[in-house]
Parts: sequence; C-alpha cells; structure tokens
Amino acid sequence: MNLLHYYNPNPVFLRLGYIEIRWYGILMSLAILSGLVLILRLAKQKNISVDQVYDLASWSIISGILGARLYEVFIINWDYYVNNLSAIFKIWQGGLAIHGAIIGGALAVFVWSKKNKFNFWQLVDLIAVALPLGQAIGRWGNYFNQELFGLPTNWSIGIPIAKSNRPIGFENYLYFQPTFLYESLLNLLLFVFLILVYKKIKLPAGTVSILYLLGYSVIRFFMEFIRLDQTPVFWWLRLPQLVSIVIFVFGVSFLVRKKAINFLFG
Repeated sequence: MNLLHYYNPNPVFLRLGYIEIRWYGILMSLAILSGLVLILRLAKQKNISVDQVYDLASWSIISGILGARLYEVFIINWDYYVNNLSAIFKIWQGGLAIHGAIIGGALAVFVWSKKNKFNFWQLVDLIAVALPLGQAIGRWGNYFNQELFGLPTNWSIGIPIAKSNRPIGFENYLYFQPTFLYESLLNLLLFVFLILVYKKIKLPAGTVSILYLLGYSVIRFFMEFIRLDQTPVFWWLRLPQLVSIVIFVFGVSFLVRKKAINFLFG
C-alpha cells in the first residue's frame, strides 16, 4: 500500500494561537541543519575551523535564501507577484528557487573567500557535497504545501491534490505525479555519488561543485517535462530547462579545461 496515495497532507504542523508552524519551514530548517552538520565534518579534513564554518554558513544561508526568493519572484513568477505584492514576503508558503539559491550562495562564498583568503573553488566543492542532501530533504516541504506536482496519473504512486491547488484545466483530476518524491530520490543518489567522489578521488578544485551542477541540471531538465507549474518560454522548453542547458554546457567546458575528465575516467 502506498501511504502517499491516500494521505492528504496539511501544510500546518502546529498552531499556537495566531502562530503557525508549517511543515515547509520545518523541513527547510532540517535540510539546512543536515547540510551544515555534514560540512562541519568534512571541513575538518580541510583545516577549516568550526568558527569559520559557522561564519561562512551565516553568509551563504542568508544570501542563498534571499537569492532563492528573488529568483522565484522576479524571474519565475513575476506575473503573479506583481498583482500580489504582499505574497512576496510570505516565504513560509513556499517559493524558493534552487537556481537563485545557488547564485546567491555562490556570491556570498566568493565574498567570504576573498575576505578570509580561502580558495573559492575548494569552499564551493565542500558545500556542493551537502547541497543535494539538503534538496532531498527540502523537497518534502513541497509535498506538504501541495505544490510542484506533476501530470495527472492513475498509478498507485499518485498523490491526491486538493481542488484549490489544481491548475486550470486539471480541476477534475484527483491524483498527480509526485515529482517532489522523484526529485528527492534523485538528489539523494546525486549526494551519494558526490560524497564518494569527494572522499575517494583527488580532483582539481571546483570539480565536485561542477559535477553537482551537471547532475542537478540533468535531474531538473527531465523533471520539467512532468511538472505542471511552468509554461514553455522557448519552443517546448521551460525556463529551468534553458538554465539547465546553459549550466550543463558551462560545466562540461570547465571539466575539459581543467582536464578533470582525465581524473574521473582516465
């Protein structure tokens, strides 16, 4: 029996008077905490102190969340937010774009690395290992918010979506593809791959972070064919797919230029 097929998730975990504690916030916090614990363990091998990790984390987490929200609001869903300005600040209702988080976080790491005289690429390699683990956990927040689901399905793996959350044209369908689950599992596999590579293979600085970008770009590119939350912007491609293609081309050229492919497959 598939529990997800019959369970109707409530986005609110607990209400305390006027205060709501939402599953989305809990899971995002757990995702960040899990990544931080992993980075703390890996940082010992790179002679990065606990205080430096916490300092870097405070920079990158705040900048990453800000970047994720700005990207969601101004790049992905501006047509909605321009008519619902108050919703811009309701981050607890969802709406954090991973591409924006990567950009915001990377900028913070770059500034921090210059300020503290660390190698930028070594730092982002460290963080890149933990990112897919955090994403694997964080995607479950989308499940409880009933967002980012996929096409209708009659399979037993389908999840029920409340009528108020169904897109226009899909009001009469009950079960939809659990794309959050697909992406969560794929990100977990990516995490296992990256942690093995990081620990077992000595690679040029920056290679692990590029492998993360390549892996997630492939995952996101194919997930977009199933998801219902965006429309094509160029031919049959959606914005995240175009971004994924650009990142993939950049990543492959980076590996070739750094001759990292020889380390991986030589």
